[in-house]
Amino acid sequence: MSLKQKTIATECGVSGVGLHTGAMVNLTFKPSEVGQIVFVRTDLGNAEIKAISANITSTARGTTIGVGEATVSTIEHVMAALSAHGISSAIIEIDGPECPILDGSSIEFYTILKKAGLKDLEGEQDVLTIDSNIEFIDEETGAEYLIVPSDSPRFTVMIDYGSKVLPPQHAVMHSFADFEAEIAPNRTFCFLHELELLLEHNLIKGGGLDNAIVFVEHPMDDAKQAKLAKQFNQSDIRATQSGTLNNTELRFVNEPARHKLLDLIGDLVLVNARINGHIIATKPGHGSNSRFGKFLTTLVKENRKPKAPKIDFNAVPLLDVNGIMAKLPHRPPFLFVDKIYELSEMHVIGVKNVTMNEYFFEGHFPGAPVMPGVLQIEAMAQVGGILVLNTVPDPENYLTYFLKIDGVKFRKMVFPGDTIVFRLDLLSPIRRGLCHMKGIAYVGNDLVMEAEMMAQIVKREAE
Repeated sequence: MSLKQKTIATECGVSGVGLHTGAMVNLTFKPSEVGQIVFVRTDLGNAEIKAISANITSTARGTTIGVGEATVSTIEHVMAALSAHGISSAIIEIDGPECPILDGSSIEFYTILKKAGLKDLEGEQDVLTIDSNIEFIDEETGAEYLIVPSDSPRFTVMIDYGSKVLPPQHAVMHSFADFEAEIAPNRTFCFLHELELLLEHNLIKGGGLDNAIVFVEHPMDDAKQAKLAKQFNQSDIRATQSGTLNNTELRFVNEPARHKLLDLIGDLVLVNARINGHIIATKPGHGSNSRFGKFLTTLVKENRKPKAPKIDFNAVPLLDVNGIMAKLPHRPPFLFVDKIYELSEMHVIGVKNVTMNEYFFEGHFPGAPVMPGVLQIEAMAQVGGILVLNTVPDPENYLTYFLKIDGVKFRKMVFPGDTIVFRLDLLSPIRRGLCHMKGIAYVGNDLVMEAEMMAQIVKREAE
């Protein structure tokens, strides 16, 4: 799947207090073409912090990233809004250590980005496509994650706190088209006993009943109510039959589960790749999301490596050796292509069966036969020649000459009995008979050789 890099079309911003610091902070989104999301601490000499898993420094009550002394915390709601818009490249200027909490959800970030508009960039986003079930269990928390194949990103979250006021529940997002209405408005939440602990440690100075849902599991006496009212600068604090402070009405019956889904989306942006799969998370949290994200980052790095073409060797090839000789001018013993399995305007896949009776084994390391690297290049070039000649109606009247070969790397030796599978892809459109290709060669699942090639087709002179 190909997915264009996106940034915002125009600059936009928002201001508000930080949840823990209580300090006013200004946050500005700016267009960027660097292919990454980068926070810039304008109050610290424009210190840059890339939004990637490797830069996570804390997951206590939110996700914090940092480089050196420069950190930015509670970034998950901002990142979720960016992800929902498909924004993969942006500069986020911020003049404090914490993103504004606003109403405790992601909706305002999403809305201002929507008004700013989007712009496609030249590059493509990394996409991790899940083609088989993948399980991940966070040993520290017991949180479980399962990814199953899906044509597009999809999320399911299940939570269970063993609480009577917050029963087990789940939330689902079928696609990012549902984010604005179904996920973005859901607010952060906590239990009263957690809130009291945070207040004792002089945290959540910017927290209040206008930006968080507080669940109360046990009755409060008058003294506790009065203390909380003072701390929240409220005239009255009470626990109601609904199980929330001051009878805060939920925007959805399962708002807590939806907010956990929101957090999961935001935390996984730090993988720096779109996950094409259905992620099913049980009891997720910022810490477990972080560890899951780092696991996915490893998969993304593996995914960037070239993969061996999948070929059904029992299938009838597109071209057998006779069909190949009808297009290429090469003949034994200098014909190094046996079959062509795929051929399009943009790529070709061909096969060379290496046998012990090849003429070159007689003199190349007798007693320890290894296919010469130069002949591997020639075989790849001949497969590429099929791609080039496929652009003309009468290939038998043309010759292919290679003008340049760059970036040649031999990864593993090729021995008699091996079957080499070559894949060549166009790096740019063919113009004036010039063809620029990237080639890879595999034996089984092992990459044995790769190179970039520039070729030109020239019409034969009449004899």
